[in-house]
Amino acid sequence: MTERKVSVAGTAPLEQVSTPMPEVEGLHRRLGQRQLTMMAIGGAIGVGLFLGSSVTIRLAGPAVILSYLLGAFIALIMSYALAEMAVIHPVAGAFGVYAEKYLNPWAGFSVRATYAVAQIIAIGAEVTAAGIYISFWFPAVPQWIWLVLVSAALVALNSMQVNRLGEFEYWFAMIKVAAIVTFIIVGLSMIFGVGARHAIGLANLTQHGGFLPGGWKGVWLSLTITVTSYMGVEIIAVTAGEAQRPEVTIPRAMRNIVYRLIGFYVLAIAIMVTMVPWNQASSSTLSGSPFVAAFTAARIPFAAGTMNFVVLTAALSSVNTNLYLSTRMLFSLGRGGYAPEWMGKVSSNGVPHRSLLVSTAGIIAAILLAIFAPRNAFLMLYGTAVAGMLFVWLVILNTHLRFRKAITGERLLSLPMRLRAHPLFTLTGILLLFAIAVTTFFVDGLQWSVPAFLVFLGIISLLYLQAWRRKESTR
Repeated sequence: MTERKVSVAGTAPLEQVSTPMPEVEGLHRRLGQRQLTMMAIGGAIGVGLFLGSSVTIRLAGPAVILSYLLGAFIALIMSYALAEMAVIHPVAGAFGVYAEKYLNPWAGFSVRATYAVAQIIAIGAEVTAAGIYISFWFPAVPQWIWLVLVSAALVALNSMQVNRLGEFEYWFAMIKVAAIVTFIIVGLSMIFGVGARHAIGLANLTQHGGFLPGGWKGVWLSLTITVTSYMGVEIIAVTAGEAQRPEVTIPRAMRNIVYRLIGFYVLAIAIMVTMVPWNQASSSTLSGSPFVAAFTAARIPFAAGTMNFVVLTAALSSVNTNLYLSTRMLFSLGRGGYAPEWMGKVSSNGVPHRSLLVSTAGIIAAILLAIFAPRNAFLMLYGTAVAGMLFVWLVILNTHLRFRKAITGERLLSLPMRLRAHPLFTLTGILLLFAIAVTTFFVDGLQWSVPAFLVFLGIISLLYLQAWRRKESTR
């Protein structure tokens, strides 16, 4: 087999393609390509599509389809930029390590801390959503009881070896992938009247205020949430530290996830707003999934309960993946000397178990919110994470600009997956993300996302200064 080495100043060359990458940092390289792909899909397809879509539909109406297409464009830029850097730097800290190397240590610390906290918050949002879904069957039982039970099970799962976690997540995510495909097939048959059923047609796309009931303003406002639905493509880079043959598996997994996400999101949303009038699919309160509402309105026997089970597994799958992500980021901070040293420890089976315990903070917050503010819990948690993830993506794209300057033309051409027309697309992505961040001030429930994040960024910057001084004093 032909030997192919890749190198960048300050990084070790990759070995032959046929030779596995060595295990580093105490983590075990046991995740295969199919597990990487499904973990990413499992983390991305969750609350953003199944529950958060009620908000986006209310803002844009049927034109929410355009919002998802624009979000897909940004996700494509992000996935290609990340794949380039992850192949050369297959480490657990992922883009946090890239930012530290190509931008500055503060950027590396802040993006890892932000991502970890955003994922912890997302855990709370997903667990809260799970409680909402279970209440579909048991409305008399307090939501917090279900939160405690499912949370304990998922924490136990994350304490297993990473290949076992990856295998469980593979089949967990497969349930919702199969469900979305089924939803698309059934929806298309109902829309075009396949069989004896009367065709729904395309009338719902133009009635009830037209295709653009909220105008182009509504399309752009809904983008503040639809873009977060794609915030899962970066998972591949985080899993690179435990991936088998990362120079091969990462590019393949990244291509698979981004195009599947685009297909699932755009088709599913388009079919939903075609099956049911948009003003019925978008409830004024976050009391249930628009997917369940679509099947209920279509009067398909038992379909609503079945779809509710699917969206429940989607939320639990996302919690599972988010626990993994936040744990690995906290572990990276501990190993880098920016967090307590004990957070960088691993158990005998290669799991950062102490960082895992810290990651459960989001679950505890969700349980408390479910007890004291059950109606507002989801949007409170989901909105808080939005600005943090926008910051993470902005840092990643800025890092990519510096990364491209650091590598040689020969090295660039040998990359298995690269972003064309550089720096046009990277700069376009930065501008769009910055504009979306500004737009959050005009979306109900998200007005305080950016100000709250700026306070958080100030706090972690002070923590960084303390960590930096501590590291300097020990040298």
